[in-house]
Amino acid sequence: MTGKAGTGKTTFLKYIRENCPKQMAVVAPTGVAAINAGGVTIHSFFQLPLAPFIPDARGMGFGAAGQEISNKHSLLSRLRFNSDKKKVLQQLEVLVIDEISMVRCDTLDAIDTVLRHIRQRPNERFGGVQVLFIGDMLQLPPVIKEEEWSLLSEYYKGQYFFDSKVLEEDPPVYVEFNKIYRQRDE
Repeated sequence: MTGKAGTGKTTFLKYIRENCPKQMAVVAPTGVAAINAGGVTIHSFFQLPLAPFIPDARGMGFGAAGQEISNKHSLLSRLRFNSDKKKVLQQLEVLVIDEISMVRCDTLDAIDTVLRHIRQRPNERFGGVQVLFIGDMLQLPPVIKEEEWSLLSEYYKGQYFFDSKVLEEDPPVYVEFNKIYRQRDE
């Protein structure tokens, strides 16, 4: 779901949170965005490392420039979810990711990897969880260091969430809010 500032994305998110009967989690890429959305950060919710995620088995350890990298095996071996958190992830029906323009392609693939593993649904995108992406693609782009992108560019066409491997398989449906409610310029 996308739309310019003032089109009602946050109001719609609040409505969904209050009225959706499904088990839902709301996450965002930064602490401020998470607080504004009434959720938590992506990295804390999914226990993701800050290192780049390589969607390939050979991407373990450290890259050429000495930066830490992770892949499916190293990511899953680091997970330390307690039983309550595992239960939350296993019962999750809807995942809302706010400020999606700031989410990197590798981060979305890492989320997909964690959900497929914890929910024991390796052949279903996001482990069978319905995902709602909310954001304005004309706002902030993902933050990515040059050395990280030089590593990730071997695997991804671009740095944005829609360049992730999981969305290459099955692109999302786009809904755009057009009418601006917040301000009027007479």
